[in-house]
Amino acid sequence: MNPGDFTKLFLLLLRLRTLAAAGTERMNVLFIMADDLRTSLGCYGDTLVKSPNIDQLASRSQVFLNAYAQQAVCAPSRTSMLTSRRPDTTRLYDFNSYWRVHSGNYTTLPQHFKSKGYYTMSVGKVFHPGIASNHTDDYPYSWSIPAYHPFSFRFEKEKMCKGEDGKLHTNLLCAVNVTEQPGGTLPDLESTDEAVRLLKSRASDGAPFFLAVGFHKPHIPFRIPQEYLSLYPLDKMTLAPDPDVPKFLPPVAYNPWTDVRKREDVQKLNVSFPYGPIPKDFQLRIRQHYYAAVSFMDTQVGRLLSALDALGLTDSTMVVFTSDHGWSLGEHGEWAKYSNFDVATRVPLIMFVPGVTAASSWPGEPTFRFIDVLSKPEHIFTNAKVIRNVVELVDVFPTISNMTGIPTPQYCPDVSLQVELCTEGRNLAYTFHQKESGKNAELIAFSQYPRPADAPQNNSDLPDLQDIKVMGYSLRDWDYRYTLWLGFNPRSFQVNVSDVHGGELYMLADDPGQDKNIYSGLDHSMMMKKMASLPHDVSLWTRMRLQLYYHTAGLKTNTGKETRMVFGVQEGLGTAICGRESAWPAGCISWVRIHGMWCAWRLELSNRSISSSWLGPDLHKITTALFFPPLLSVINMNIRIDCDPKVSATTSTNSKVPGELQISGNVRLQRHLLKNQHVLSCHHGKGQYW
Repeated sequence: MNPGDFTKLFLLLLRLRTLAAAGTERMNVLFIMADDLRTSLGCYGDTLVKSPNIDQLASRSQVFLNAYAQQAVCAPSRTSMLTSRRPDTTRLYDFNSYWRVHSGNYTTLPQHFKSKGYYTMSVGKVFHPGIASNHTDDYPYSWSIPAYHPFSFRFEKEKMCKGEDGKLHTNLLCAVNVTEQPGGTLPDLESTDEAVRLLKSRASDGAPFFLAVGFHKPHIPFRIPQEYLSLYPLDKMTLAPDPDVPKFLPPVAYNPWTDVRKREDVQKLNVSFPYGPIPKDFQLRIRQHYYAAVSFMDTQVGRLLSALDALGLTDSTMVVFTSDHGWSLGEHGEWAKYSNFDVATRVPLIMFVPGVTAASSWPGEPTFRFIDVLSKPEHIFTNAKVIRNVVELVDVFPTISNMTGIPTPQYCPDVSLQVELCTEGRNLAYTFHQKESGKNAELIAFSQYPRPADAPQNNSDLPDLQDIKVMGYSLRDWDYRYTLWLGFNPRSFQVNVSDVHGGELYMLADDPGQDKNIYSGLDHSMMMKKMASLPHDVSLWTRMRLQLYYHTAGLKTNTGKETRMVFGVQEGLGTAICGRESAWPAGCISWVRIHGMWCAWRLELSNRSISSSWLGPDLHKITTALFFPPLLSVINMNIRIDCDPKVSATTSTNSKVPGELQISGNVRLQRHLLKNQHVLSCHHGKGQYW
């Protein structure tokens, strides 16, 4: 054996030994969160941005292309993600309450890991600081040691930005010479230094760790090193493709971007409130500074990942990268967050799992090589794997738990204020182990945003709880964004589903930018009658989902006719809405309540066959199949229901029409084929056909 072959064999044996050892140890977690970062990254298809380090991470990871926040503002979104509870459960819509006191003693993601023996650490902005995290970043519940905040952050709201007059101002645009800043540094530079120090301290320790690192950029002000502006010459910048306020946008939906208006350089523009546009030349500069801030933050991510490599921790550490919400850059005439549009709610979500999303690295071979974007701005990477179907930030908690091998929280009951550990999200672990089969129209992301009035006013962007009068609830699936602005009582936390202050419906196939609101052309009177007959315990999200299916039945897009049909059945313990526009429904979604869990049944017609599948509360397709020729009187079915571990049954039947299918002793499906009626019953009760 020549020396070269011996060396290769030695390295192979060493690598196998390392992998075997890693298999017996619990996986670490490096959880990275940006602030106000939309999907302006190369790995999400943005051709302008320079984000090589995050793109390199994506090339070894699973990338969720359509991930959505539950509320597009910092504290509510972060609390929701880290507890896996929606804002209506945390009851945090502003910055002024602590969920453990205000709502329930909910277990957080880092707290869950800490309870399983992990050493948990927080650097920078992870929880929103202040009242929303008890002025301690939820220490000692969530963290093994007090959270670290960079000293230089205290200057973020001070006059640090040199203007054309040579004086310092509180500007929006604030590219600086770092050496002239207090301490010669910036918050994200300090946070990266501290995170690397903590990684070094844990590298030789036997206990697994959970390290959360929250970067402050690209949040305003854009106080960033001035050299990053050179990556984005102004003559290469463009305006938003849809810079005007949509014609049929209800006033309650508009975000008047008051925090941007308060900056001294913006005040000098004398922009009228609330809709007055920012001058185009200044718009270009805002976009330039935002992109430069993204590249600055990307550099810090690169420093962190390369340190993980240098310490030999990459093959034993799951890396998650995400953001709390997006940020409008002039789309719809808006800036900042504070809305339900995609640009404000859609976020990057990237998960690296060693040995799953990428093979373990060879000894001495870096997985994440640091890339200096200022010296080498052009790099091309290909995402390792992408998930195109809709996911949410409430899915992060159960997914990380599952992928690292610690117990995964169970799905929350309908009322969970007294339940400390459960999830209102989906466990996405299955997506790592199977190929995405294609579009799943049943998967929906839910977001919401509060308003103090029907028309824009000074506190519209961030109203205090007691000032909230309207709540905008929004559903986003593969094809549509559907939003209702409903009356809301901040004292009882109750929403009035019949008090509609405005609505939005966008058909994404024809209108990906969500600029053409077609809500006003819908038949709302008939829908309200149908909704009034639903049981009182049907959740708002279920009601809106059924409304969406009803409204979109038969809508035409540039890809052809939508096949969702609509009719409904009401039962004593269950409710179904399906549909028809002819004697044979082309598509149908039914919702049934089984043992307190809402489950979905989908019926689809293809020529002379019908396929059916049940979906559990996590809404991923569980089962299969129903077939019968339309003109025959025999039904052949194989159906599985799996709503939760306690309710699971498989059955088949071959019965004449009309016939009955008994499932699990609790749910009965009756099909009167020739009369074109569908009835679902739970335990007892007559069906009411719409």
